[in-house]
Amino acid sequence: MRMCICVCVCLCIPVAPAVENMVGLKPSDIPPPLGVKMASAGAAACIADIVTFPLDTAKVRLQIQGEKKAVQGIRYRGVFGTISTMIRTEGPKSLYNGLVAGLQRQLCFASIRIGLYDNVKNFYTGGKDNPGVLVRILAGCTTGAMAVSFAQPTDVVKVRFQAQVNLDGVARRYNGTMQAYKHIFQNEGLRGLWKGTLPNITRNALVNCTELVTYDLIKEAILGYNLMSDNLPCHFVSAFGAGFVTTVIASPVDVVKTRYMNSPPGQYKSAINCAWTMLTKEGPTAFYKGFVPSFLRLGSWNIVMFVSFEQIKRAMMVTKKRVEVPN
Repeated sequence: MRMCICVCVCLCIPVAPAVENMVGLKPSDIPPPLGVKMASAGAAACIADIVTFPLDTAKVRLQIQGEKKAVQGIRYRGVFGTISTMIRTEGPKSLYNGLVAGLQRQLCFASIRIGLYDNVKNFYTGGKDNPGVLVRILAGCTTGAMAVSFAQPTDVVKVRFQAQVNLDGVARRYNGTMQAYKHIFQNEGLRGLWKGTLPNITRNALVNCTELVTYDLIKEAILGYNLMSDNLPCHFVSAFGAGFVTTVIASPVDVVKTRYMNSPPGQYKSAINCAWTMLTKEGPTAFYKGFVPSFLRLGSWNIVMFVSFEQIKRAMMVTKKRVEVPN
């Protein structure tokens, strides 16, 4: 994490003077309330999902490849090869399979894990400034776990739609988002809708604390050394660094989570059994299947999300201030 921060800080040095004028909206003098942060996080995450969803779908296809025979001999090779193959065999719309569930997920997931982060961090420190890394990690793990508890059914449906191959002659598991929720509940019960909660909590606790803490630390280092102002380029560099570190740490758990949530009843006894099966049948490299699309997706998602989050939050505060000023 420290190495990533140093690299990102060094990359900023030559470009800092040139980007001073690219400021975007200025930060508010008053800390944004919880409602503004949660609404901003949910909206920004939906924007990021729309932009990066094809990369996420490619990642899922690569992650589940190897657990069963390829449909009609289709094999995926690399992120752009996977996207190209999907467009050629299933059409461009296949890249957005599960988008509705993905947006539902972000509205309740990101608003909690990102929107609540500062408040939980302040709760653990008693409102003190400059919290330590351990406090930040604890806050990230807390909000990540809370978010999964609410959003798990949307994640299950999203992953299953992304894994679903849309080819003539190949039976489709689900025909619509609401039908998928109903079908899973009727055939697998509540446990089916919350399938993979443990690996997903583990994955999102790792992702959330790594993503938010790394973003926090890189941004503070950039501002502390006066390399940039609190503006768009600063947010861009911080988000890119956070995306790389998060991908390295979270990829193994992400692969297990994807495979376990996508599996039919009885294929794996538990998430641990799924991980063990992967290790014994496919070797350690199976845990990093889809790493490139994971990084491309997380890196680009972080950039779009954090830049949008900062700007939407500031725009909402400007609007709120104008509304509160008497005529």
